[in-house]
Amino acid sequence: SEGFFMAGKIKETYVCTECGAKSPLWRGQCLVCKAWNSLELVAAPAEGARKRPIGSLGPVKAMPLAHVEDHGHEPFGTGLDALDRVLGKGLVPGSALLIGGEPGIGKSTLLLQLAGAVARENKIVLYASGEESLPQIRSRAERLDVLHDNLLAVATSRVEDLFPVLEDTETAPALMIVDSVQTLASDSAEGLPGNVSQVRTVATELVERCRRAGTTLVLVGHVTKDGTLAGPRLLEHLVDTVISLEGDRREMFRMLRVLKNRFGPNQELLIFRMVRKGLELVEDPSTFFLGARDTSLSGTAVVMAMDGQRPFAVEIQALATRSYLAIPRRTGLGFDVNRLHLLLAVLEKRLRLNFGQADIYAKVGGGMRLQEPGLDLALVAALLSSFYDIPLPERCVLWGEVDLNGQIRPVSGQDVRMKQALRLGYSPILCPENPKSKGIATVADLQRVLFRKG
Repeated sequence: SEGFFMAGKIKETYVCTECGAKSPLWRGQCLVCKAWNSLELVAAPAEGARKRPIGSLGPVKAMPLAHVEDHGHEPFGTGLDALDRVLGKGLVPGSALLIGGEPGIGKSTLLLQLAGAVARENKIVLYASGEESLPQIRSRAERLDVLHDNLLAVATSRVEDLFPVLEDTETAPALMIVDSVQTLASDSAEGLPGNVSQVRTVATELVERCRRAGTTLVLVGHVTKDGTLAGPRLLEHLVDTVISLEGDRREMFRMLRVLKNRFGPNQELLIFRMVRKGLELVEDPSTFFLGARDTSLSGTAVVMAMDGQRPFAVEIQALATRSYLAIPRRTGLGFDVNRLHLLLAVLEKRLRLNFGQADIYAKVGGGMRLQEPGLDLALVAALLSSFYDIPLPERCVLWGEVDLNGQIRPVSGQDVRMKQALRLGYSPILCPENPKSKGIATVADLQRVLFRKG
C-alpha cells in the first residue's frame, strides 16, 4: 500500500499562521507569539498516528567538519553581476531562497530571466509552476528571449511530481524555481494548497531534497495586505536567503531588497526598471527617484537617504494650505504618517508656528517608501518651504533625525551620504555635526539658515 498514514483517527487542530504553534481550541490570541486572530483550522492526524515518508532520503551520519568536502559546492553566477554581489557570490548549490512580493509586481518575470541566464551557462534549470500552464510559460519565456534547451519547465500542483528529478545527484538540475509554494500540495499533508500544514510540508520536503541533491532552490511566496510574507514564519527560518520585490505596479521601477542572507550582507537593495523585455537593472540609481523636478517651486526638498548600504537622492514634497475643516487634514504618502504628526508638533512648540488652521500633505517623490530617521530634516525643510512659500536653494540636500526637543541628531551612514552628496555636486549640504556642511544643531538653526527667520 502507498498510503501515507497508518491507522489513526483524523482530528482537527488550530495552527498559528505566524509561529506555527498548535492549539486544540480556537483562541483569539496565540499563546506563544501573542499574535491576534492568527489561528487557522487544519485537519491533522491524531496523536500516535505515524506518518510514513514518501521516499527514503538515505541515512544521516555525523562526521568531522575537517573531513567534509566542499568540492562542487562553489557558488555560480546568476547572469547579473549586481545580483551576484547582493547575494554574496551568486547562487550556492544546495541553498534555498525565498522571494516575496505583491501579485503582478514581476516575481515570475525576474525569475524566468534568471532561469534563462543560468541555462545559458550550460546548467540545467527546472522552472516548476503551479499557477501557469506550459504554453503560458513558453509564451512569456519567448517574450523575454530566454528560451534554451537547458531550461526545463513543468506545470503541476503536486510536489511529489518534482521529486524524481532530484533523486540522482548527477542529473539533478543546478537550479529549481517553484512558483509558488502556496500553489503546491503534498500527499503527506491534509488540507488544500496554501494552508499552513501544506505550505510547511511542501517547503520542508523541497528544501531537504534540494540540499541533498546540491540543487539551488528558489521558492516564490505570496504576501499579505501589509506586504509581509504570507504563511508560517517557518518559511523564513527554513531558507538561507529572503528577498522581497517591492514597488507600485503603476510605476516602472521595482526594488529588490535582501532581508536575510546567510552568504552575504543583508538589507542590500537593487533598483530595476520594467521594460518590454522584462526587468532591466538601473546601474546608477542615485538620482533615479528625483525625476524632472522644478527647483523654483516651494514645498520640495531633497534628502540623501540610505536604504541598506546604498545612498539615494530622493525628493520630499509638502503642501501647507489653509483648511476649511473643523479638524485639519494630515496626510503622508511613502512614510509613516505618525512621523508627520510628530514633526508638526515639534515645529509648533519650538518655532511657535501655527499649523492648527492648515491642511498638511506630504509625500515621498517617485513612489518610493522611506522608513529611516534621516528623512526628518528634509521633511521639516519641505514643510517650512511650503508654509513660507519660499523655495529652497536649487542644489540643497539635507538629512538628519529631529527629536522631540527640536534637536537635530546624526544618523547612520554619515560618511557615505556625504561622499555621495559631494559626488553629485550638492550645495549647501545641511546635516548635523559636520562643519563642512554648514552643520546645524536645531530646527531653529534650519529656519534661520534657509528662510532668514527667527
